[in-house]
Amino acid sequence: MTVIYKICPQSVWDEARPAGAFAGAGIDLVDGYIHFSTAEQAPETARLHFAGQSGLVLVAVDAALLGEALKWEPSRGGDLFPHLYGPLPLAAVTAVIPLPLGEDGVPQLPALDSEAGPDATSAPS
Repeated sequence: MTVIYKICPQSVWDEARPAGAFAGAGIDLVDGYIHFSTAEQAPETARLHFAGQSGLVLVAVDAALLGEALKWEPSRGGDLFPHLYGPLPLAAVTAVIPLPLGEDGVPQLPALDSEAGPDATSAPS
């Protein structure tokens, strides 16, 4: 299983749950696809785009369940980032973990693994 990650406000995530799918947040809606990160990319994504923001969650997703709507496209520094062109079905979510802010104001991520998912006991919520 390949796991990809989405950082978003808990409030936005909570709005998606009754619908059974997540359409994205902020920049996702503007860009026309949902931005994800790999385990290796997520810490930099948190630092660059979410510093100082509280009330965030980390959503872990089984990429294999997303089919052809998931594209790997170049972004900063030429790295390939996962982009989902369509809604995220909640059935593909393996965990949702609250992200506290560190002393530096950057969301603190758990240990992440691209194959096994986050090192946490949280179930999807």
